Amino acid sequence: MTAAAVDETLRAATVAVLAEHGWDGVTLERVAERVGRSRVTLWRQGLTVEGLLNALLDELAEDYRDTMWPVLTATGTGRELLVRSLNALFDVIDRHVPLMLSSDLVFHQEQARNGSVSFLDPFERFLREGEADGSLHPHGRISDVAEVLMVAAAFTYVHMRGRHHWSRSRVRTLTLDLVLRGIVDP
Repeated sequence: MTAAAVDETLRAATVAVLAEHGWDGVTLERVAERVGRSRVTLWRQGLTVEGLLNALLDELAEDYRDTMWPVLTATGTGRELLVRSLNALFDVIDRHVPLMLSSDLVFHQEQARNGSVSFLDPFERFLREGEADGSLHPHGRISDVAEVLMVAAAFTYVHMRGRHHWSRSRVRTLTLDLVLRGIVDP
């Protein structure tokens, strides 16, 4: 089953079932019910639960990789590149808000299936670079700071955009200010 075989209607239905029932509660029958088809019809089309969930994760991982690539190949201070990586993360989230709202395990599920994208690598890299060039002052192990930074930024952004319907600029400004305070000396 390839991601291309899962259309937007099936993606949306899978996300809705995921939001209601969690990762273990996604069934072909529940997804079929959401789209007004029978489970057998989806099965005959070659669809599986694993294929539906993988399509969601593949799309997220590909978007993240493609969006982060220009940041990873750019030049600048560690702080400048970290801010760019956070904005790139926010761009990805904006394109996947329903999926991100459905479960706080999205990034973990991608990594658990041995996905090709490490969501933390850019944050670790730019924290190290910022520490080396003096533009950032992370307090603690870089890997720990990167994880807290990414989770704090990502899920604050998801919640404020998806649940409170804040504008992109409002939530970006406040989230960036908040997460950078812990790694930038006053």
